[in-house]
Amino acid sequence: MEINDLALPSAPAPLDPASLAALVVQVRGPVLVPGDDGYDAERSGFQLAHRHRPAVIVGAECADDVVAAVRFARAQGLPVAVQATGHGLSTATDGGLLLSTRRMAGVRVDAAAGTARAEAGAVWGQVIEAAAPHGLAPLNGSSPGVGVIGYTLGGGVGVLARTYGFAADQVRSADLVTADGRLRHLTADTDPELFRALLGGGHGLGVVTAMEFGLAPVARLYGGQLVFGGEQVDAALTAYLDWTATVPDELTSSLALIAYPDLPQLPESLRGRYLAHLRIAYTGSAAEGERLVAPLRAVGPRVSDDLHEMPYAESHTIHRDPSDPHAYDADNALLSGLDAAALRRVAALTGPAAPAMCVVQLNHLGGAMAGPGPSAGAVGHRDARYALRLLSPLPVPGAAPGGDAADAALATVRALHAEALAAVAPWRLGRSVNFLLGAHGDRPDADEVVRSVHDAGTHRRLAALRTRHDPENLFRFHPAAASAAPSTAPVPV
Repeated sequence: MEINDLALPSAPAPLDPASLAALVVQVRGPVLVPGDDGYDAERSGFQLAHRHRPAVIVGAECADDVVAAVRFARAQGLPVAVQATGHGLSTATDGGLLLSTRRMAGVRVDAAAGTARAEAGAVWGQVIEAAAPHGLAPLNGSSPGVGVIGYTLGGGVGVLARTYGFAADQVRSADLVTADGRLRHLTADTDPELFRALLGGGHGLGVVTAMEFGLAPVARLYGGQLVFGGEQVDAALTAYLDWTATVPDELTSSLALIAYPDLPQLPESLRGRYLAHLRIAYTGSAAEGERLVAPLRAVGPRVSDDLHEMPYAESHTIHRDPSDPHAYDADNALLSGLDAAALRRVAALTGPAAPAMCVVQLNHLGGAMAGPGPSAGAVGHRDARYALRLLSPLPVPGAAPGGDAADAALATVRALHAEALAAVAPWRLGRSVNFLLGAHGDRPDADEVVRSVHDAGTHRRLAALRTRHDPENLFRFHPAAASAAPSTAPVPV
């Protein structure tokens, strides 16, 4: 996902007409202001709970467009937001300049070197398609429609995570436009401090226009889902926790609990049912995969069981994430461990009797994610064993009358998520920025949310870097961490 984490809305500023006209001449992509044809479509993304309302949009087609847009914004005193797909949009920008990078969608694979280069607007499906003919795979997430760059800047917990680590660990270089309007080519040798800060802590340090990263020698997987319902759900929870203590690093998995609404557009097999989905991705042989999942199948009858050998290009069928834009809010906790009683408590709070629909996902971490990674980047809480993720759908703003109802729905969801996360408090280490979705910068506890993503030392180091590289706070982020850096200006986080 790509994310402008905890970005604050800012008051619109009047645009200088002459400067705006000069910007139109300088860039190859479209420059749009409110009222222009295409403005509404350009500002919209996958996350429908929030929608940018910028004073000006630059639809960048190349790195030079990004440089020109950043220099214009700095000269005009406009905050800058970036959007490729909008999956990770938190608080929408009100006023300012929006850099839409979706046109910068180039992907190039170097099979001999085992690397790929992706531009700012590329999505994982493009990289998977380009790498597959060479028997290679990126460290992508579960959805092929998520943006490569933002997902990687947040760390990136993917389908192959326990075997090959975080997506950020494989980055070889990054092209970054900093707040001074300078395009820098960063590697671990040319600028080790800034380069490593990007990898897991990169939001707010500038605009990444392209990245080069390593690919894994994976052409096929043994994977799919085991789905349990009814009386088997509780047993499946206990069995999954016990099982994760035994599996090798070549096996990456997650557990999802979903209380499906009784809606006619859903398949009959899902409609109105409470189900536990166990998602499996194993890089070893199918025969060994069958042996490894036997304890899970022993739980009892399954609603469905589609585990099979597949080409890596079909890895998106394991999780089956929704591909249509929708509105949602999400929170998470990175955990040092977990017991079955606490997981059952989470299930009871978020199941069919919950006041709001809540999709629960428990990712098994560890393996290659536990080490420092070849980049020695800024990914937080590498010692976590699990990530507990909570996501709830919300009404789409403006789709129905009554803003108070939308506010009430969000309040209900936030209260539900807080209660469920309280059940795992004894094991809580912090949060993953990749799974922190929604307007969390507006929360009363926004300071705690910001600080929970990294340990205190990394947080201070990132805050100081952001102040050094963006002293005017062009890439506006929540000011809660201002005390962590030697500056009274808001520090982007």
